[in-house]
Amino acid sequence: MARQALLNYSTKIEAGKTASEIQEILGTHGAKAVLINYKDGLIDSLSFQVETPQGDIGFRLPIDPDAVLKILQRQQALGKLRHGGEPDRPQAVRVAWRILKDWIEAQMAILETEMVKIEQVFLPYMITHDGRTLYEGMAEKGFYLTQGRNEHSD
Repeated sequence: MARQALLNYSTKIEAGKTASEIQEILGTHGAKAVLINYKDGLIDSLSFQVETPQGDIGFRLPIDPDAVLKILQRQQALGKLRHGGEPDRPQAVRVAWRILKDWIEAQMAILETEMVKIEQVFLPYMITHDGRTLYEGMAEKGFYLTQGRNEHSD
């Protein structure tokens, strides 16, 4: 469990503004296209496409405001949050987007060192032929690369 308050827990910056900042970050670091995805009228995820030696690759970066809200509520109950008021879902959405933006900025810093390639950094979020992310597909298969579990041992 975290010993301090969740990063960006008190942000007032709306999700749309943060998504726009992320678009700018990705665009200045080589994204060919950036798309904001909506669900039920709210920003749900952000997709982008980059050109690689293997061709264009798409990535989708989701947020999970419900998970963030649970953490904020738990930390509020423990007295770790310094502002008053009960955390709500709109706050969790704002926090989730700010955390994602900070993470993307950190990934871009690593990319700038040329220690890694963009495909390495964002691999779990790569969109596969069926529209799911690589992570989603792997999770469904129990994180095995093949259909069977441990086919080489008997």
